Amino acid sequence: MKRKLLVTILVLSAAMEIGLRAQSWDRMVNLRGYWKFSIGDDMNWLKPEYDDKHWEEIKAPSAWEDQGYYGYDGYAWYRKHFKIYSSSKGKYLMLRMGRIDDVDQVFVNGHLVGASGTFPPDYRTAYNAWREYYLPEKYLKMDKDNVIAVRVYDAELGGGILEGEVGIFTIEGALKPDLDLSGEWKFKSGDNKKWIDPNFDDEKWNLILVPSYWEMQGYKGYDGFAWYRLRFKVDPSLATKKLVLVLGKIDDIDEVYLNGKLIGSTGNMNTHPIRYDTRSEWQIFRGYFVPGGLIDPNTENVIAVRVFDGYINGGIYQGPIGLVQQDKYTKFWREQKHERKTFWQWIFGN
Repeated sequence: MKRKLLVTILVLSAAMEIGLRAQSWDRMVNLRGYWKFSIGDDMNWLKPEYDDKHWEEIKAPSAWEDQGYYGYDGYAWYRKHFKIYSSSKGKYLMLRMGRIDDVDQVFVNGHLVGASGTFPPDYRTAYNAWREYYLPEKYLKMDKDNVIAVRVYDAELGGGILEGEVGIFTIEGALKPDLDLSGEWKFKSGDNKKWIDPNFDDEKWNLILVPSYWEMQGYKGYDGFAWYRLRFKVDPSLATKKLVLVLGKIDDIDEVYLNGKLIGSTGNMNTHPIRYDTRSEWQIFRGYFVPGGLIDPNTENVIAVRVFDGYINGGIYQGPIGLVQQDKYTKFWREQKHERKTFWQWIFGN
């Protein structure tokens, strides 16, 4: 009995050690401390050039009720200038904002990089969610001034950036796309196979942040079909490489088309009613190999992603998102396999 208990403890300890090593965060920018702050709501406040010198300052993380705004419920904004150095270039960067009560949108240099909850009139709190938003390098100015603006809505009790790590972090060994495609995509609920066509006019579609659940962006409670579309260009030096389109994780199942051609899918949308593995398919990492010659470096290319969500959250919810060279992609997964193999070898000695 004691031996079994010892083995169990060792297994758990090793698993925890490997898990911690796999999620080893290295802080590049510390954003804790004083931020510029104003109650109210004005979308001009997201602009990096906006003059906030007359705003008050409050600490983050800490509830705004504890800093003179006792009893205030409603909209408020935080703004902070920061510098990130070129030593961060090429790294997989995450903006960690801790826990925000109740709803937030986060902008870096005027670009939306993350959102949780739903603002009024379709209010939905996300007070218990820990904010971790992928930060595209294309939105940053290395070795120069950058501005982060956080729009917050609080419905009751404590409000604001409440607790947790607040800063920009990197994870060593993370898979970073050669062409980052995260950000705002075109989005429409419903289902129409015409939306595969690269020439389809999606100008009137809504914009949605990728990666992020669609429930967090105004589609509260929506289950069913929806489509994402993105137009992008590829540098000729990358277009000639063997590539993989990575779409992180999608809840629940998907079909992915590149320039009108199906290049991959997870799950089966052709059954009636649709059936899928609710235990696993939403957790599977999407990496779809791109056929040679399919990407045109001389014009816009189009990705169309058909998604079906069965219940609870839906959509392209976790990164990375983009094009990765095939040798880089396969090397990453070989290293992941080696990590798991080392663990079991450590336990069983073979």
